[in-house]
Amino acid sequence: MQRTYLKQAAKTARSDADDVRDTVQAILDDIEKGGDEAALRYGEKFDGYSGPVLLNAEEIKAASDKVSQRLKDDIAFAHDNVRRFAEIQKSTLQNVETEILPGLIAGQRAIPCQTAGCYVPGGRYSHVASAIMTVTTAKVAGCRHITACSPPRKGEGIAPAIIYAANLCGADSILSMGGVQGVAAMTFGLFGLPKADILVGPGNQFVAEAKRILFGRVGIDMIAGPTDSLILADATADPFIVATDLVGQAEHGYNSPVWLVTDTRALAERVMEILPGLIADLPELNRVNAEAAWRDYGEVVLCTDREDMAACSDEYAPEHLTVQAEDLDWWLDRLQCYGSLFLGEETTVAFGDKASGTNHVLPTSKSAKYTGGLSVHKYMKIVTWQRSTRDGARPVAEATARISRLEGMEGHARSADARLAKYFPGETFDLSGTD
Repeated sequence: MQRTYLKQAAKTARSDADDVRDTVQAILDDIEKGGDEAALRYGEKFDGYSGPVLLNAEEIKAASDKVSQRLKDDIAFAHDNVRRFAEIQKSTLQNVETEILPGLIAGQRAIPCQTAGCYVPGGRYSHVASAIMTVTTAKVAGCRHITACSPPRKGEGIAPAIIYAANLCGADSILSMGGVQGVAAMTFGLFGLPKADILVGPGNQFVAEAKRILFGRVGIDMIAGPTDSLILADATADPFIVATDLVGQAEHGYNSPVWLVTDTRALAERVMEILPGLIADLPELNRVNAEAAWRDYGEVVLCTDREDMAACSDEYAPEHLTVQAEDLDWWLDRLQCYGSLFLGEETTVAFGDKASGTNHVLPTSKSAKYTGGLSVHKYMKIVTWQRSTRDGARPVAEATARISRLEGMEGHARSADARLAKYFPGETFDLSGTD
């Protein structure tokens, strides 16, 4: 039996992707040439803001004073969860060394990037969670300087809750600038900031394109497209919970795909029956986004059994993957391609997005086939080192000389020859490189 699409998407996440490369490249070139002045000009043009760009301690305190104690407590709760999970992740990276041959020792070191630039979406919404996710992980990783950059609201500045969260989580600088100009400022080291070694955090298509163009001269976490989510559900799942979770992710944007994969037709039909009413009950902007996302990008796939469901999910390689089915350990062991996995009804993508501890900056558009999401590991460089005694160097030098000559790399071979001649004078070696 083949898979049956009870609802199939009319579009993909990239169907409406605008060709923004030329626009972004022109802005980056202008800012690199014009420096602070050019960045400020674009900030005023796109953000409608001409206030302080780098916030000082007094401005941070003034913004923090506007945040309610309840919200401060919630931010502290989420920060603590993210921090503790990040610390556990960091503990899996250890400096190691081993004696490969007698006298030849090689090792590994994990070294954090010096400077991190954390982009935090702002504007209409206060994306407090993104400040927590990006700044906290950079701090735990050990980055020496962390810049949090967020778009100011027109004529107002960054939302106070974002300022409070970024400061609490360890940002050394808070930059009131959004979009391409904010990314450029962190990359080029404008306004007295150190140049970023790595850029992280979600953003709109212009931010994503800027990161893509700049990748190479600066590291990035990933090139992200529209957020996407998939739910695997069997006959034991609650249709209302499944539908609620699909709607909760569809509200991200008009082109945010949400998918239901199941082996139970009755469940699928009930979810499709409930879902429109849940969308209609959302506030206006959320409703408009969710309606378009479900209409144009939503899919419902009926599979033959749970193995087929798992295989289908791995093909989608979703950013967020939820399992509401029996035998959760089986799913944990079987599933391979996802950004973050949510097992059982008692957890949900919204928990991971905001407060449970795992990171919400995750791979989209099937990139979960080859990468994971943001973590302390993204800020860490795994470097190697070696040292050797003269006796330990001998067999390595002989092999290196012969392999190098076979490859036609005479200069490499002579680096090995020189050591053999110095360390073992009078001895003869066969270093011809003939096979």
